[in-house]
Amino acid sequence: MNRIMVIGISPGVGKSTFARRLGNILNLKVYHLDAYYWKPNWIEAPYEEFANAQKEIVKKSQWIIEGNYNKTFDIRAEHADTIIYLELPLRVCLYRVVK
Repeated sequence: MNRIMVIGISPGVGKSTFARRLGNILNLKVYHLDAYYWKPNWIEAPYEEFANAQKEIVKKSQWIIEGNYNKTFDIRAEHADTIIYLELPLRVCLYRVVK
């Protein structure tokens, strides 16, 4: 496992926490897609900028990329050797988001 995608059913499922912990265990850099998608004041990055950032990341020999973002899924999936899908009941996810 050198190029890992962590995706999940919804916000609050634990993608970020899981990716961070896995990164520590495997000693791999974790890239959180939210950090590339959201600019200050919750402004969305232009699609090309967001996609190009991912294209640069996937060129690396090792990474964990955390986040869904379906429009750029293929960029990551083409290069990933492992995809981890997290799913919890919706009530648990909602509780985590509200908490």
